[in-house]
Amino acid sequence: QVQLVESGGGSVQTGGSLRLSCAASGDTNSRYFMAWFRQAPGKQREGVASIDIHGTTSYSDSVKGRFTISRDYAKNTLILQMNSLKPEDTATYYCASRKLRIGPSLLWSLYNYWGPGTQVTVSS
Repeated sequence: QVQLVESGGGSVQTGGSLRLSCAASGDTNSRYFMAWFRQAPGKQREGVASIDIHGTTSYSDSVKGRFTISRDYAKNTLILQMNSLKPEDTATYYCASRKLRIGPSLLWSLYNYWGPGTQVTVSS
């Protein structure tokens, strides 16, 4: 079992920044991949960024160059630094983890453990 809790969401204006954190606890073997997903009202859940246990990262095209994912292994924390935010980044952001080492890293259906989510709102 893995427990995940996100924090750091909020409201910012276009061009602003936010830093999301995800506190993780439980089975470390089920955290080979960790990732951030987001879901806006009426839209499908979208993979934003992922990082494996070796530090290899992957980003969706929509956030590449603006968002940075990282892991603090000492604090068991997953971080998403979001810069140059746009209104289209508005969504509920979820932290997720999985044990599976193969398969697309931004495919939500391959993830086993999820946090409750944190809201990010970007106004124009």
